[in-house]
Formats: sequence, structure tokens, C-alpha cells
Amino acid sequence: MHFWQLTEVEIEALKLSLQVSLWSVTISLPAGIFAAWILARRNFPGKNLLDVIIHLPLVIPPVVTGYILLILLGRNGIIGHLLYKYTGIILTFNWKGAVFAAAVMAFPLLVRSVRLSLEGVDQGLEAAARTLGAGPLRVFFTVTLPLTIPGIITGMILAFARSLGEFGATITFVSNIQGETQTIPLALYTFTQVPDGEIGAMRLCIISIIIAMTALLCSELISRRFSARLKG
Repeated sequence: MHFWQLTEVEIEALKLSLQVSLWSVTISLPAGIFAAWILARRNFPGKNLLDVIIHLPLVIPPVVTGYILLILLGRNGIIGHLLYKYTGIILTFNWKGAVFAAAVMAFPLLVRSVRLSLEGVDQGLEAAARTLGAGPLRVFFTVTLPLTIPGIITGMILAFARSLGEFGATITFVSNIQGETQTIPLALYTFTQVPDGEIGAMRLCIISIIIAMTALLCSELISRRFSARLKG
């Protein structure tokens, strides 16, 4: 077999990783923008605590995050029990749970990027729009959001790359099931545990690096382009 000829297992892992990462960014984007706006523009009791909770997945072991998700959202978990009882949705041991785990791990990066961009927006422009009769929502969607686009794009791509490389929380929360939850990191780990799996592991390692580097390069180029347009 040629080195770059992927096996069925590797193709499944690649497709699942892309699917999980894209859905992870999609479902976390609205909440990420809202959380970033709250942290950047509002002062309220418990703000520092909220900030710590949002960024907690960055500093605790991913396995701990996965275990907490398992306790809360497992079939018999505190929230998972109610979710299954009233909606029939099960998040453990399927790709939907992998999406949720990846979203939780990537969420802090998304929020941080958007928040930094929001803090850089000239609030005088927002005030000028309000004096011209624009309501809060119109100001947000016509002034604030367009000026925040570079940070949003950067956050999305960083979240995508983080989701693509997620391992600890995923394997703890949804296990390592081929074709269902086995993303590239989990498949790579599996290859390292079996005889003659070095070639498959190397292929997935190279693919992961290429995708991550491409995502980061695109993030930089797009951010620069939007920043140049805004300055112009």
C-alpha cells in the first residue's frame, strides 16, 4: 500500500473529525459571541466567576472536563437523565457527544478572541449610532458586529483547530468507537497501541498538522484582510 493511501478506518476518522469540528464551531458561535459581549461590555456581580468558569477547560486536564460532562450529561447524569426522559436525546457514546465535548474545550478560545476584538471597538461609534436613533440591537448588528468580524473569524478557526485535536474529554465522555466517536486523535492513539500501526499513526499525524497549519494560516490571512478593509 502506498504511504498516502488511507485505509477505511483513517478515512472514517478524518470525515468524523471534520464533521465534529464544524458542528462544534457552529453550535458554540452564538453563545461565544454573547458570552464575549457580556464579559467585555457589562459589569455585574459574579462576572469574575463567570470568566473563570468559561476559561476553566483551558487550565484543567481535559480528562477532568470529560468526566464532569459524563457526570452531568451521561444517560443517568444530573442533566442527561432529564434530557433523555423528555427529548430522547443521548449524548454519551455517539458523535453528538463528541461535538459537545469538543465545543466545551474550544469555547474559551472562541470567547477570548471575540472578547479582545470587542474591547478594541471604538464605543464612540456605537454612541454616535444611538444618538441617530438606532436601537441596541441595530447598533450591535450594524456597528459592533461588523467591527468584531476579524476576532470572530480568528476565534472560529482557533476553535475549529482545537476541536480537531481534542482527545482527553472526548475519549472520557464518549469513548473510542470506530465510525461513531473515533476522531483523528483517537484513531492515532489506537494505531499506537496495535502492532504495525506506526504507518497509520504517522499518516494521521501528518494530516492533523497540515489541517491545523492551514487553519491557522487562513485565520491570519483573513483577519489581516478584514482589518485592512476596516481601516480603509
